[in-house]
Amino acid sequence: MTEKKFTMDRRELIKLAVGGGAVVASLQIAQKASASKPEGSSPHQWAMVIDQGACLGCGYCTNACQAHNDIHPDISWNRVIESSAANGEKTYTARPCMQCEHAPCVDVCPVKASYYRADGIVMMDYDKCIGCRYCEVACPYNARAFNWETFSGENPAVPEWGVPEVERRPRGVVEKCSFCYHRIDRGVALGLTPGVDSAATPACVVACPVGGRIFGDLNDPESEVSKLVKTHVTHRLREDLGTGPRVYYICPENSHSLEA
Repeated sequence: MTEKKFTMDRRELIKLAVGGGAVVASLQIAQKASASKPEGSSPHQWAMVIDQGACLGCGYCTNACQAHNDIHPDISWNRVIESSAANGEKTYTARPCMQCEHAPCVDVCPVKASYYRADGIVMMDYDKCIGCRYCEVACPYNARAFNWETFSGENPAVPEWGVPEVERRPRGVVEKCSFCYHRIDRGVALGLTPGVDSAATPACVVACPVGGRIFGDLNDPESEVSKLVKTHVTHRLREDLGTGPRVYYICPENSHSLEA
């Protein structure tokens, strides 16, 4: 019998080492991890408000996200889930990444591939990610997806819903919504205002045909998100977990679209 030889790169070796004790290690990390803090400072704290009373469940936000972030057709960073309101009428819950202030995904990552930006966005460093999927398990919002295969085909959402603005992620990493940070950063650098100027605003917000998504800076009292959070009854998903989501929801009965 001929002896077979094989080689592994650094990422594969780490995956093998991590995978052997995945359950035990993930529990230990969750128990021992100290609260991570963002590096640097920012005058901004970005947030999103989703008006469930306005949402039609059309899926435009999902399609725009797929196109602008060049996402594999089998993966969604932005799900729209159908449910029923208290009065029995059909309603929808659009669910991007919550960009948590105290994100479990950041705490459990053994290689710090998940981290906070100073402006509150929870980021992924795809070069550091080893594909252990601890973050995917830790996220209480099911906001992360594992990239099982190389995405080399055409994106069916392009060009109808937009054109790719970021590179495709490699096989073997976890990916997620990033509030379209590249649009925010580019816009701010050009003197634009995220949430006001389309070119500086997340693609899902721009694509909504009924204004059901509102984006902006919570540190700016004149921003629409600040005003909505202050003047409307809002809720955040699983606030009881202490994650501090930066996505706020307005229930149908409190919809600001009713005031229009």
